[in-house]
Amino acid sequence: MTFSYQNVGAPDLYNRGMQPAAASLDVLLVDIEGDLVIRDGDCLVWAEMVFPVAELARALADWVHEPDGERGDFEFESMSYSEVGAVRIEESGGGWRVGSVFLQDTWTSPVGWHSLVAEIRRFVPAVRQDVAGIGVDPGLIPAL
Repeated sequence: MTFSYQNVGAPDLYNRGMQPAAASLDVLLVDIEGDLVIRDGDCLVWAEMVFPVAELARALADWVHEPDGERGDFEFESMSYSEVGAVRIEESGGGWRVGSVFLQDTWTSPVGWHSLVAEIRRFVPAVRQDVAGIGVDPGLIPAL
C-alpha cells in the first residue's frame, strides 16, 4: 500500500495575490495541493487531482501521534470536501486497509500497523519537504 503524489503547488494562493508568509494556517492547508494516488501494489485504489496533500499529511501525522488506546479509524476531515472520508484508514480483521468514501467498495489489502506507519512516515516528510520547497514553513505539518 502506498500514498504517492506529484505536482505539488499552491496556485490558488498566488492567484488570489497572497504569499505564503501572509496566509493563514487554514488557507495554506487547503491551498497546498498535489495529485494524490493510493495504490495497493499495481492496483489503483483511489486517485484525485489537485488534492490538499498538506492537509492530509498534517491529519495523518496527528493521527499517528494519538496514543494507541485512543486511536480509532482515520477519516480525513478536509476543509476542501463536504464529505468526511476522502481518505479512510480502517482496522479490519487482517490489519489496516485504506480507501475512500468516494469508492466505498475499493480498499487496499490489509497491512500490519508497522507497515502502515512506515508508509505514513515516508509520505509525511516528503510532503513537508515539498511544502518547504514552495516557500512555506514545513512546521505546518508535524514532524514524525
